[in-house]
Amino acid sequence: MKYFLLFICLLPAGLVVGQSKLPVIKATSKKVAINDGGFLDKNAWSLSPKTRPDVYTADRTRATKWVTFYTDIDSIRVKVKPGTRYNFVILLNGKDSCYTQIASAIPPVNKPEAVISKNDTIPFKLTAYNAIAVKAVMNDADTLNLHFDISSFDFHLTRDAIVKKTKLLPNYADVLAGTAKPNFNELSKVIKLQMGTAVWRNQEMLPTGLTSRGMDGRFGWNLFEGKQVEIDYDNNRIIIFNKMPKSLRGYERAKIGFVRSFAYATGTFEIAGKKYTGNFSMDTGSDQSLILDSGWVAKNNFPMDLKLIKASTISDPLGIKYEMKIVEVPLFRLNGFPASNVPTLILSNKNPVGFEINFLGNGLLKRFNMILDFKNDYLYLKPNKLST
Repeated sequence: MKYFLLFICLLPAGLVVGQSKLPVIKATSKKVAINDGGFLDKNAWSLSPKTRPDVYTADRTRATKWVTFYTDIDSIRVKVKPGTRYNFVILLNGKDSCYTQIASAIPPVNKPEAVISKNDTIPFKLTAYNAIAVKAVMNDADTLNLHFDISSFDFHLTRDAIVKKTKLLPNYADVLAGTAKPNFNELSKVIKLQMGTAVWRNQEMLPTGLTSRGMDGRFGWNLFEGKQVEIDYDNNRIIIFNKMPKSLRGYERAKIGFVRSFAYATGTFEIAGKKYTGNFSMDTGSDQSLILDSGWVAKNNFPMDLKLIKASTISDPLGIKYEMKIVEVPLFRLNGFPASNVPTLILSNKNPVGFEINFLGNGLLKRFNMILDFKNDYLYLKPNKLST
C-alpha cells in the first residue's frame, strides 16, 4: 500500500527556479524505485513524459534527509530539506525527457497563505461507526458525505460516489448512457469544494475503495499542513486556526511524530506492573479503539493472556484475510490521560501499510477534544463528555 502526496506545478518555468542546469539520468524502463529517507519502495514510481514536471512529494519530516531515485540503469541522490524542491530529467530510451521534481512535503516558508481563512468552522456528526462525518458541497452543486481521517491524505471519493454523485469522470456522458465503463484514471479537478466555511479550490479527487461505513469519501490531515485544527466533540465542530488559540485550559500537550508521512502519537500500556510504549497512527477513520501491529507485539513481548473479548477473521478489498482478536487492556495512557479496560485489536498478519505502526482508532480518540498543531507538530488533548 503506497501513499504519495502528488501535485502538479502549472508553470513549466518552475522547473528551473534555483537550478541553472538540470541534471539528467537515463532509463530504459518506466518503473522507478525510490529510497525515501531509508524506506525503499521498489515499485514507487512510473515515468510520465507528458507530465511536466511530475512531482514526487517526499515523506513528511522536519529533518534533512536523502531521497534516491533508481531507474533500471541509473540513479540520482537528492538532499531534501523542509521547503525545498529539486528538479531533474530522466531520459527514457534516449528520446523522451521526463521532467521530474522531488519536493518537501513541508511548503516553503514564503508560500502564500492557503485558501482556508482564519478560524473556519466545519460542523460534523459522529456516526454510529465513530466516523467524523462532514457534509461537503462540490462545485456549488453536488453534496457528498466525507469523513475526516487523520491517518489519510488528500481528498478521496469512492468509485460508487464518483459515478452516482459527481460529474468528474472524463467519459461521464457515455457512462450515464450505459455505453462505457467508468474511467477513474483522469478525473476532472474540483473547481470548488466547501465544508462549513472552509473552501478548497482546484482540488484533485482520488478514487478509493476504503472509507468509513456509509461515507462517500474521506479527507486527510495534510490538507491542514501549517495550520492548527481543533476537533471538538462536545460541540460537533472542526475549527481551523492560523494561530494557536490562547485558552488551552485542561489540555495536555505531547509531540506528534511522522513516519512515511503518517502522523502518530505515543501511548503507553500499563499491565501487571509493566509498561509497553509504542507509536500509534491516529486513525479517526476506524471505529476500533486500539489496533496493535503484530511485529510490535512480538518485539515488545506484549502479553497475550489478556481477557479475550472476540476472535474473528476479516478480508480487505483485495481479498486478503486477516486473523485478529480483541482483548481487554486494563490501562492505556495517552498524553498522560488514563483510559481503562480498552478493547484492543491485535493483528496476527503483517501490517497492511507495509511498516511497523500501531493505530489509535476513533473508538478511543473520540473521548478527547483535540488540537492538532501541524505547524509545530504537537497534539493537545482534553477529556470531553464522551470520556465518561
